[in-house]
Amino acid sequence: MQKKTSPRSYVYAFSIAGLLILLVLVFSTYWLITNEEKTALIRDILIILIGFEFLLLGVALILLVIQLARLINLLQNEIKPILDSTNETVNTLKGTTAFLSENLVEPVIKLNEYVAGLQRLLQITGITKKK
Repeated sequence: MQKKTSPRSYVYAFSIAGLLILLVLVFSTYWLITNEEKTALIRDILIILIGFEFLLLGVALILLVIQLARLINLLQNEIKPILDSTNETVNTLKGTTAFLSENLVEPVIKLNEYVAGLQRLLQITGITKKK
């Protein structure tokens, strides 16, 4: 059986982690202030890294725009014709069902009505036996 962790333990863990991060920031800031040559070197390295990051972001943005253009092309040239064809098929089915309803189903229903009426008439007059 697993032991449940209480919400308090999460609060304690996050509090300790936050304090450790705060201590690291304070000590690193003090170290950067006291060592000017190393601070300049770290600054230069970070500037180069930020430049590479912007370069990567630019490439990612270009790829995103290309993918968006491909998606728009797909929607216009492939999905729209499929939707148009589906709409045309649905309209054809509507016409077919209306035609079948008027020319096949309604006459069969009327014939069944007449047959049922004739059977009832024959039952009432005593020509046939009641079921």
